Amino acid sequence: MIAALFLSDCFPGPTMTKRDAPIFKVIFLNQGQVFEMYAKHIYQSELWGFLEVEEFVFGERTQMIVDPSEEKLKAQFEGVVRSFVPVHSIVRIDEVERLGIAKISEARAVGNVMPFPVPMPDK
Repeated sequence: MIAALFLSDCFPGPTMTKRDAPIFKVIFLNQGQVFEMYAKHIYQSELWGFLEVEEFVFGERTQMIVDPSEEKLKAQFEGVVRSFVPVHSIVRIDEVERLGIAKISEARAVGNVMPFPVPMPDK
């Protein structure tokens, strides 16, 4: 019994911290639109030049107000296990404390910085 107490003191069980399950906000360009999404896992892909984004996270449906942009993203990514996003399309990746609202917006050319050339199809 003394040995058991000693071992439990040296090797405590797992504790939950907010660092156990990080949430990442990923902002990337896709066909003239800016996608702002939340995911649990992001890592370098074995496909050269791509990042893998897994386990997309969307807001809860407990709210009375429904955001049509977020609903469009949910429908578009329904059943998607993993997305491969080209590295040059990534605008920003942040580890966040709270889940925000996923959204799509139009990419606007503002400022004097020229982005890396990406072929854009005509609408």
